[in-house]
Amino acid sequence: MNTVPPVAPQRVRRRPRLSTAVVEDLVNAIVMGTYPIGTALPPENMLCDMYDVSRTVVREATTALTEKGLVLSQQGRGTIVRDSRAWNMLDPMILSALFQGEDGLRYLDNLSEVRALLESAMAAKAASNATPESLTELTAQIEKLEELVPMPSAYVHEDLKFHDIIMRMSGDRLSKAIIDGIQSEALRTHGYSGKLSVAHVRATQDAHRKVYEAIAAGDPDGAARAMREHIAGSWEKRRAHPRP
Repeated sequence: MNTVPPVAPQRVRRRPRLSTAVVEDLVNAIVMGTYPIGTALPPENMLCDMYDVSRTVVREATTALTEKGLVLSQQGRGTIVRDSRAWNMLDPMILSALFQGEDGLRYLDNLSEVRALLESAMAAKAASNATPESLTELTAQIEKLEELVPMPSAYVHEDLKFHDIIMRMSGDRLSKAIIDGIQSEALRTHGYSGKLSVAHVRATQDAHRKVYEAIAAGDPDGAARAMREHIAGSWEKRRAHPRP
């Protein structure tokens, strides 16, 4: 008896949801001021025509914008853009738009300040919580960074790992989640990374070494101070335009 071999199921290539693309475009438009605070978005039928999508897609997009705190539906007025104080500033799409906007540098300054506050506190906790195993991991990372100083592009990736190890050592998962969420969007912008030179990387490595030595010595105050100085100093070197 002949049997037909089973046909292997074809892998379906998933396309991004249309509503996600519409949401991203509208988030950018709102943050950039195309639709100013207090004004209404175009009516549903116009949005359907603008994006060539169904009413269902537009309604899904409007719901997403509402959840992000960007808009509010008002009877008789339509979908109104809310004051920026109501926006979810930790939302990835909103962060991305803010960092790439005209005021992007100001928000990157804010990120540096947030990092300095949270990571200095986490460095202090890492110094207090350090175990032989975590110190071994941190030691291996600082030594790996030393080898990469002549290669700035490779150094950057391992730099992030150095900070990640310290944040994990601290045990402060909430602060780590906040930094990871904000910084992941900032890293997509050229203005945050800046132009790295070997001289800059060498200065960064010297600052890392101070943080490492304070943590290894079990010195919370020294670790916090070294981390705060490192983050502030590194950002000033990378900043697109020097402060006046």
